[in-house]
Amino acid sequence: MVNLRRIDLNLLVTLDVLLAEQNVTRAAERLHISQPAVSVHLAKLRDLLGDPLLLPGPRGMRPTTRAESLREPLREALESLARAVAPAAPFDPKAADLTWRLAATDYTESTIVLPLLQRLRVEASQTRLAVFDLTPSRLVRQAEQGIVDVIFHTTENAPEGLRRRALFTERYVLVGRRGHPKLKRRPTLKQFCELEHAIVSQDGGGFHASTDDVLAQLGMSRRVVFSVPHFLFLRSALAGTDLVAMAPERLVRDDPALQTMLPPVDLPGFEISMYWHERVHRDPAHQWLREAIASVV
Repeated sequence: MVNLRRIDLNLLVTLDVLLAEQNVTRAAERLHISQPAVSVHLAKLRDLLGDPLLLPGPRGMRPTTRAESLREPLREALESLARAVAPAAPFDPKAADLTWRLAATDYTESTIVLPLLQRLRVEASQTRLAVFDLTPSRLVRQAEQGIVDVIFHTTENAPEGLRRRALFTERYVLVGRRGHPKLKRRPTLKQFCELEHAIVSQDGGGFHASTDDVLAQLGMSRRVVFSVPHFLFLRSALAGTDLVAMAPERLVRDDPALQTMLPPVDLPGFEISMYWHERVHRDPAHQWLREAIASVV
């Protein structure tokens, strides 16, 4: 078997043209090199393959049996290589048939993935979308291995080693059911602390959040009576009770069963970004997906 590391690709290109033209002069013209250079290439090919390949004939050169057997496989191999190294074709979402994979929390599912899904069904209807639970300890590995294409995460404590694009900045609002008797006007700080609060504890079962840290600095505390692991369940709980919560505004602002207002306590917000691995950074399909994501938030 020929050692591929010994083969100069230019020699194979020359052989392909020689087999097509069967004439050194015409081959040199097509290759834009001199006739002596073509002859040198042919001599190297003969030595490499152990066959004369092309012999003098009455009307040019005649391929040997070995050369004839190489004609089609060589042409197919060069065409395949040309396709492999050609610039990526522009992405056509209407013709695309692929699966995109996103890692998200229930919050980013509601605020990003849902509007994205609506756009994909219109503009890229043959594609599929899979959503994975966001597990911080596995994010970088999942991106490296192609398990997920895009990750939605807060900029704070974000996964390292990935490309990032900021999507939006979120703030917290005070939210309760529409018609809540104690939310007819913005409560004072004292009234806020006397309300019964619900929180999202993503670690499970916690009754302390960043709001409590801010209140503690003011020498105050609130009544947290309900803890849930997901934001979406929190919305349902608020709509059906007199509980209130500090919730991200985008999650609750369009819910007709809820009302929101600025809280009497200044709570820092957060930034949401999308993350992806370098391996897909220049992929036209992935670039289109990232622009689609940015357009819906």
